[in-house]
Amino acid sequence: MNSKLIPFERTANYYETDRMGIVHHSNFIRRFEEARVDYLNQAGFPYSKMEELGVMLPVQSLDCSYKNAVRFDETVLIEVKITEFNGFKMTIQYVVTGKENGDTRAIGTTRHLFVTKDMKPVRVKGSYPGIYELFRNNVTPASKL
Repeated sequence: MNSKLIPFERTANYYETDRMGIVHHSNFIRRFEEARVDYLNQAGFPYSKMEELGVMLPVQSLDCSYKNAVRFDETVLIEVKITEFNGFKMTIQYVVTGKENGDTRAIGTTRHLFVTKDMKPVRVKGSYPGIYELFRNNVTPASKL
């Protein structure tokens, strides 16, 4: 699946910038979510389908390392990789690069836990084989940048 997916593309809006004229760091959390939703849509298993099945994927933790600023009207590409998955928990890595020159802007990870709608942890292998196969078959080593 990863070879068919294209990175998520996002252009910085003016309202996302701070007094220094760069995209405020808090916006990267939103971009990670946008890229994750796009990834699942491209994979043919959108969040809405998971939620219809009764599975939620809350964020347990998030890390982001900022490398280079993103300014108003600049476009970045966000590559999404599932780097760890055990049927119960999952880690996703995001590599944000400038569209024009490919320089690394940020690297982040989110860690997720699969839960039911009533927030009870669930192992997807037995109960949701489609979800399990999607993620199991798409684990890729994390980028070292």
